Amino acid sequence: MKKSIKEIKEELKQVRSPEDALFKAYAQDERKGVQQVIIQKQRQFEAAERLKQQFDEMMTYENELYSQGATYIAGVDEVGRGPLAGPVVAAAVILPPDFFLPGLTDSKKLSEAKREAFYEEICKSAVAIGIGIIGAEVIDSINIYEATKKAMTEAIELLAVQPDELLAVQPDELLIDAMKLPVPISQQSIIKGDATSISIAASSVIAKVTRDRMMKELGERYPAYGFEKHMGYGTKQHLEAIEQYGILPEHRRSFAPIKNQVN
Repeated sequence: MKKSIKEIKEELKQVRSPEDALFKAYAQDERKGVQQVIIQKQRQFEAAERLKQQFDEMMTYENELYSQGATYIAGVDEVGRGPLAGPVVAAAVILPPDFFLPGLTDSKKLSEAKREAFYEEICKSAVAIGIGIIGAEVIDSINIYEATKKAMTEAIELLAVQPDELLAVQPDELLIDAMKLPVPISQQSIIKGDATSISIAASSVIAKVTRDRMMKELGERYPAYGFEKHMGYGTKQHLEAIEQYGILPEHRRSFAPIKNQVN
């Protein structure tokens, strides 16, 4: 007696390759319902293969450095350069050579749910993570470009101050998203690095989730401003809230249009 389509679908959930004997066997089943399940499964295989290829391509910089003898490669990225409120947050992440997380890419291209899931996976797998946070007051005093460099530098320094001293590491190579840093470590500045280097993509996710959580907390403190929705960017809702309720300590007074109200 042939198995039902529902039973076949359940069995195929465990199949990971189109070369699997079970998949090949059911591919010979001429029932229309089974063929639909096979087509669906084939599409899943193809999607998984595309993600694997993308991941392999994003390991190009890392693999080149590993081949040259590098041990600890830190990806470095930031979020929050453009908002009117909140900090700029940078992350430095060192991944193990065997790290594999297909689908990981620039955090801006991921859904919030996917970012949160990847954040947890990166935290579990990373050799070390450092996070630098620079608030509005410092941003106003030294400008956003210098504040970004400061956040990145702090994130790198914190790699050597992990909770477990056995995990405290000094990176021997840095892969940085479109920035050069005044640190005595060999580094590469990569344009659109968060979409072309897996280490930078990982740091992008860590920085983005960290900052988003901070802005959601700010939204709870100041519910009239809606920070949990716009994350501090200059949306219509945010600008109207500033106009109605005023400027907060977390606002960047050197950024237009806020600086026009201050002066």
